[in-house]
Amino acid sequence: MNRGFFTLGFAALLVTSQAFARPSIAQYDEPKYPANFTHFDYADPDAPTNGDLNFQNYDELQSYDSMNPFLVRGAPAPDLKHLMFDTLMQRSWDELASEYPLIADDVEVAPDGKSATFHINPKARFSNGDAITAADVKYSCDTLSSHQVSPIHNSQFANISRATVVDRLTVRFDFKEARRDAPLIAGDLPVFSPKWGMKADGTRPPFDQISNVPPVASGPYLIEQRKNDKQITYRRNPDYWAADLPSRRGMYRFQRITFRLFTDFYTSREDFKAGHTDMRVEYSSSAWTRQYVGKNFSNGSLKRGEFPDGPAQMQGMVINTRKPQFADARVRRALTLAFDYDWLNRLTFYGQYRRTGSYFQDSPFGATGVPDAKELKLLEPYRSMLPAAVFGPMLKPPDTLPPHSLRANLREAQVLLNEAGWQYRDGALRNASGTPMTIEIMDDQPGMDKVILPYIQQLQTLGIHAHLRELDSALYEKRMDAFDFDMTTYIYEPVTIPGGELTRRFGSAAASQPSSENFPGVRSKAADAMIDAALKAQTLSDLETATHALDRILINGYYIVPEYYSPDTRVGYRARMGFPRVSPLSYYAEDWLVDYWFVKAPSGATTAASTH
Repeated sequence: MNRGFFTLGFAALLVTSQAFARPSIAQYDEPKYPANFTHFDYADPDAPTNGDLNFQNYDELQSYDSMNPFLVRGAPAPDLKHLMFDTLMQRSWDELASEYPLIADDVEVAPDGKSATFHINPKARFSNGDAITAADVKYSCDTLSSHQVSPIHNSQFANISRATVVDRLTVRFDFKEARRDAPLIAGDLPVFSPKWGMKADGTRPPFDQISNVPPVASGPYLIEQRKNDKQITYRRNPDYWAADLPSRRGMYRFQRITFRLFTDFYTSREDFKAGHTDMRVEYSSSAWTRQYVGKNFSNGSLKRGEFPDGPAQMQGMVINTRKPQFADARVRRALTLAFDYDWLNRLTFYGQYRRTGSYFQDSPFGATGVPDAKELKLLEPYRSMLPAAVFGPMLKPPDTLPPHSLRANLREAQVLLNEAGWQYRDGALRNASGTPMTIEIMDDQPGMDKVILPYIQQLQTLGIHAHLRELDSALYEKRMDAFDFDMTTYIYEPVTIPGGELTRRFGSAAASQPSSENFPGVRSKAADAMIDAALKAQTLSDLETATHALDRILINGYYIVPEYYSPDTRVGYRARMGFPRVSPLSYYAEDWLVDYWFVKAPSGATTAASTH
């Protein structure tokens, strides 16, 4: 995800008649770190390595039943993919899109950009001690490109037409399209052994039947103990071959990592406050303000920290346009007008949040102002199928700050609903055939009721029969995979540079593909064209133009009722925990904690790390 510095930059490689093997690659411009770099700036190579981490599962699963993180069925063990599977190359967290040696020690991009050849580090080993070969990489690629795995994974590598073994340590990936991100996506390939799941007689079941066998993988940790379906302990592999690579130095400082799964956030928060969990990312503003108190905070054994974050997530209530009542964009806009963010932020969130107004919030890829000439050139062929607002100033979410008000927003919403054929009569908002509009807002987080219930009240003011349905995480995931919902809160995690995930999230083909991330059911030729332009962009400016245009289409399509985001990462942690002085430019909070935090050296010992 080491023979010289990539001085030409990727664009140059596409136009020269000769290709060169380089240790690092950047999607645009040049990699930040030279060939002789020793570690990433945000890593502390001198941090202690002997501590254990007690952590909580940081997704919404309340139990797990699978040792295979690549399948549709089953709930994988916490952080399994992250801790046990290394990729060909390692992405840095303080650049837009650059990769450095990990399993592969160099990469050669063809002059036409239609293939990339990776050389495997001869020292690379699986967890069972076997050398990693080009055949293993091909097996991993073929498997993750097949229909045996979740669409999230096979769609990620959909642009790879084939993987070819050149020799024992060299593998070439051919691409369907010469996209600038294609070599980096190949570098993101997780690598695992064909021996994973192999039986004593040498036979191996289909990959989608391998679910309860510990992986023969390539990452830094092994499974030490599975206590039950709510707890798992990983142990750092003492023979992990990549520990001293520059892309790994300063990472994975915990000897053991134990994850415990809780049924709700309240219980997990209290477990942390009692000192049983070493650190915790807090996503509730009210909890952060009111509950991170008590004797363990007073005596200094627990601390609070707020750390700068990069691009923001898109969080909002997804509207499932597959449902007939949501087919009309005027209805979806009316649903957006009924959400009173300003009241929530003032009275419930203690003013800690900001309103989400873009699918690329707080990044250069989000649209602002009116479309420029380059954006208009992309959008113009689709003018007849797009709202006129796409071609005007970037739409801002409705607010209720003076001189605006919720009452005025609801009046506007009522007009839009009437125009779309919904009229209030006999105690409900009904269509022409008399069917009332009903909306089930589905969720699996009890804490979201303080957001959803006030919203339901506003929908009921419009005559909409709305109600909250709280589900356990397993049933929730099952219904989401099948697109069996009306509305639900979802978070599209931020990326440093947009790429293949756009197809999975907003491409028309993904709208009918179960388990894809296109939960709103976006089916738009215009959006597809902007995604295609983004994937084929040859300059950073071209990429920004395409995402700006896509942002305008999505925002004006009203596929999500935008909610809010926090500009900082809030972390509660035990005083014994340390972290590097430099924070990454962009990161997933829990990944940063697991990858780069550590247990500080005992009092009196020296360490290069700072405390907060």
